[in-house]
Amino acid sequence: MTQAIFFDFDGTIADTVNGILATMTATFKELDIALPPAEEMRATIGMLLGDALQKLGNLDSTQRDLAVKTYQRLFSEVELPNTKIFEGVEPTLKKLRSKGMKLAIVTSRGIGSLRLILTKNNILDCFDELVTRDNGFKSKPAPDMVNYLLEKMQLAPEDVLVVGDTTFDIDMGNAAGCKTCAVTYGNHPKEKLKASHCDFLVDNFTEILNVVKY
Repeated sequence: MTQAIFFDFDGTIADTVNGILATMTATFKELDIALPPAEEMRATIGMLLGDALQKLGNLDSTQRDLAVKTYQRLFSEVELPNTKIFEGVEPTLKKLRSKGMKLAIVTSRGIGSLRLILTKNNILDCFDELVTRDNGFKSKPAPDMVNYLLEKMQLAPEDVLVVGDTTFDIDMGNAAGCKTCAVTYGNHPKEKLKASHCDFLVDNFTEILNVVKY
C-alpha cells in the first residue's frame, strides 16, 4: 500500500518551462554568451542549474559561477512571474493529505526559489519534506535524495510512489526501488517516458488519485 508520494517539482507540480527559458535567455544575453536553441535549454530542465548553464553555454568554472549568480538575481523578476501551478494540483494534494498520505518534493531546484513558488501558490503546507540541490546530494538520476527521505521518514521503498515528468525522475525512483509514475504534460515526451520503465503513466495530475491505493 502506498504510504507516501515523492514529487518532482518543475514540469510535474509547476509549469516552469516558460519562466526557466526566459531567465536562461536573459542570463546568456546579459553575459554576452551565444544563446542556445530553446529545445536544448528545455532538455536540461531537471539538471542542476549550474550544470545546465555550463553545458548550454560551454562555460568554464568561473563563467559557470557568474551565470548561476546572474540567473538567481533575475529569478524574481523573470522566472517567478512566469511560473504557475498545473491545473488540478492543489485539490489533488489536499485530497491526498486528507487521506493521510505523506508528501514530499525532490528537486534539483534550490530551496529559496522552491519555497517562494510554493508559498505564492498556497501549497507549501501540503508537503512534509522538501529535498533540494541545497541538501548536497548527488543529482538525479542518482537515488540519493529518495534514499535520504526513505530513511528519514522510515518508509520502505515499495510503499513509496515517485512522480516526475522526466526520465531523470523515473530512473531515480527505479534505482531506489520505489514505484514510479511519469506525467506526460511536462518536459520529456511520452514515448521517452514509456521507455524509462515507469510503473504508471498519467496525462493529468489528478489521475494520480487513481494510481494510489490507500
